[in-house]
Amino acid sequence: MMSVLAATSPRLRHASGVFVIDRAARFVEEHGIVLASARGPAPRLIDHIAGEAITGHWWSHPRAKAIYNVLAQVQGRDDVLVCRLIRGKVTLVHRRLWPALVRLAARFPAAALARVSDEHTPAGRHVSRTVAFPDWVPPGVLAEGRALTEAAALAGLPTWLEMGGRRKA
Repeated sequence: MMSVLAATSPRLRHASGVFVIDRAARFVEEHGIVLASARGPAPRLIDHIAGEAITGHWWSHPRAKAIYNVLAQVQGRDDVLVCRLIRGKVTLVHRRLWPALVRLAARFPAAALARVSDEHTPAGRHVSRTVAFPDWVPPGVLAEGRALTEAAALAGLPTWLEMGGRRKA
């Protein structure tokens, strides 16, 4: 696996990071659903960014700060939902799959589809924020999801995705 960080010139990698962030965002788009850092059935974004399977705690990786910065930028994109869809772990879902999630929302625990984010306050405290489903869903995506058949929505999601404790059939 080629590292997103290694695949760019040092100038691009360290100057703006835009190229690196775009490659990581494309990884999310290509896979549709990825885990941020937890191990599970989906690809892990931190492994893609690092260019290798990270063993142990990823914060001990030599490029942990760079990995974190890219991860944070991808999580902040408008076309990426950050939720806890897979086993309660931080999951990134590309916008192209949002209509399928809308259509199949009843199959998931409500907390799994809530948008989550972390912030640092000016005082230095860490605060987690949650926006319940469907409050975060744009109106056009709600309409698209409601128009989908259940079969079409299921066909758009990975077969390994668990819904309500059951694997997708």
